[in-house]
Amino acid sequence: MRQSMIDLPSRLLLNLEPWRNAAHWRIAFSGGLDSTVLLHLLASLAKSESLPPLSAVHIHHGLQAAADAWPQHCQAICNALGVPLLIERVTVQPGASLERAARDARYAVFSALTQTNDVLLTGQHRDDQAETLLFRLLRGAGVRGLSAMPAQRPVGQGTLVRPLLDISRAELEAYAQAHQLTWIEDPSNQDRQFSRNYLRHQVMPLLTGRWPQAQASMARSAAHLREAQGLLDELAQIDLAQANTPHDFQWLGLPSLELAPLAALSAARQRNAISHWLEAFTQLPDSDHWSGWTDLCEAASDASPIWRLANGELHRSAGRVWWLSGHWLRTPMIGADWQAPSSTLRLADNGRVMFAGHTPCGSLRIAYRQGGEVMHLADRGHRDLKRLLNERAVPGFVRGRLPLLFRGDELLAVANLPGLDGNGQDGWKLHWQPTGEDLGLS
Repeated sequence: MRQSMIDLPSRLLLNLEPWRNAAHWRIAFSGGLDSTVLLHLLASLAKSESLPPLSAVHIHHGLQAAADAWPQHCQAICNALGVPLLIERVTVQPGASLERAARDARYAVFSALTQTNDVLLTGQHRDDQAETLLFRLLRGAGVRGLSAMPAQRPVGQGTLVRPLLDISRAELEAYAQAHQLTWIEDPSNQDRQFSRNYLRHQVMPLLTGRWPQAQASMARSAAHLREAQGLLDELAQIDLAQANTPHDFQWLGLPSLELAPLAALSAARQRNAISHWLEAFTQLPDSDHWSGWTDLCEAASDASPIWRLANGELHRSAGRVWWLSGHWLRTPMIGADWQAPSSTLRLADNGRVMFAGHTPCGSLRIAYRQGGEVMHLADRGHRDLKRLLNERAVPGFVRGRLPLLFRGDELLAVANLPGLDGNGQDGWKLHWQPTGEDLGLS
C-alpha cells in the first residue's frame, strides 16, 4: 500500500519507529500549523501507544509585538493536551540575515536542551522541503546543499528528527480543520522581502499551477540528491583512509593527511575528500574559492604554503597537510626561566614541558628558535639546529615553537626529537605536550 494512502497518525508512527526507545521526545513548538498538528498527533497517539515521555519547547524571539502573545497561546494548547511546555526567551543578534540569526539563537537552545538519547521533533513538511531545494538551487548550492533538509541529524547530544517531511501542508491543514485546531499565523510569513516567503507566495503557486506535482517531485529530487551525497561521503571516507597514514609527529595531536595519496586523485575527488575532512573543523568556502587548495598542492617542494579558512589554516609541510587552529595560530612568548626544573613548566599558548628522569643541573631556561642556534652532539660535534631539524623532517610550523632547553647560551636539548631531546648518559629527556590536554607522548 502506498504510504500516502495510510492515515496520518500511522504514517507519523512509521516515520518515528526508529526512535520509539528514545529517552524523551521534545517537540519544537512555535504554535504554527505544522508544530500544532505534530503536537496534537503525538499527544493523541500517546493515549494508545507506548511512546517516550513527551514535552514541548517554545522559543520566544521577541522580534515583533505580535509574538508577545504566542507563549500564552502555546501554554494553553499544551495545558489542554497535557503536555509539559518549556518557554525559552532568546536574544537575536543583529546582522545581515535576520532569518539566520533567529535560527542560530533557536538552535543554540535546542542543542543545549537535547541530551543523550533525546529526540527533538520539528514540524517541517514536504512543501518546506521543496522550498529549501529551490532556494538553495538559486544560491548555487552543491549536492550537499541540494539534499535540502535531512530527515534526521545530530543536535546537542541527541538527534533532531523531522517526521513530517513526506507530508504536504495541505494534508496538515486538513487534519487541523478536522480536529478544530487553532494555530498562530506569523505576520512575518507574509513579508515577501524574505526570500523564502517570496518563493512560497510568488513562485510556488506559478509552478504548481503548471505542474501540480511540483512540490512532491522536488522533494523526491532532494531525496535522490541526499542519496548521491551519501555515496560521495562513502567515497571520501575511502580516499581519506588512504591518506590517514601514521607519521613521526603523532604526538602533536593535530589532524593531518598525507598529501601524495590525495594528489594522485582527480581534482573533483580531492575536493570531495578534503571537504568531507574539513567539515568537522571549519566553514567551507564556496566552489569559486578553492584556489587556495590548488595553490597549496602545486607550490614548490621547498615552500610552506598556507590556505586560510574561516576557523583556521591548512598548512603543507613534511609531505602532509595539517589543520591548525586556536593557540597554534598564536606566536608563543620568546621564553621563560625554569625556576623549579623538577616540575612542569607551562608555556604561554604552547602547552607545557617537563623532564623525564633526572634534572640537569645549572640555571635553565626554555626558549624558541631565533635562527643560528648550534647544538653539540657527542658523536657528531657541533651542528646547526636548522640542519638537524631538516634531517628529521620537522614540519615548518612546529619549528618556531619547539621548546629548546638552554643552560646559559648552551643548547642542551630540543624537546621530543629523538637523539636531541636529552642526555642518555645523565638519564634525562625533555618532553613537550603541545596543548594543555594530556595527549600522551610517543
